[in-house]
Amino acid sequence: MKITKFEEIESWKEARTLTSSIYNLTRQSGFSKDYGLKDQIQRASVSIMANIAEGFDAGTNKGFISFLNYAYRSASEVQSLLYVALDQSYITEDAFRTNYDDAATIKKLIGGLIKYLESFDGKARRKPLQPRTKNHEP
Repeated sequence: MKITKFEEIESWKEARTLTSSIYNLTRQSGFSKDYGLKDQIQRASVSIMANIAEGFDAGTNKGFISFLNYAYRSASEVQSLLYVALDQSYITEDAFRTNYDDAATIKKLIGGLIKYLESFDGKARRKPLQPRTKNHEP
């Protein structure tokens, strides 16, 4: 199956779910008042989605891989910031574990996609995932 839009990429779908969860967590009383941490973890989670989407339209596997590496690192940032939220008692151990594991799953998906794209290096003229050139509506 050829992927024609970034919304079909599994890691992007999972990142969207994680971002929604992070936004819900940061609405909680103590967390919502820690503006620096709240902003940083929200931005890091959004960055995962945005970099996957932006990379999809990069035009080359090398360009896509570069953006996927940014997304991967943003998932690590979310994991690290979840420790801060846990240590400050803004979230429960269960919420920490669930969101941490979701970020780990996203990293595995991104890593797999990177390996897949790298396997085409020098072997194919065309990018295996083709972004649509017209009508980028979902």
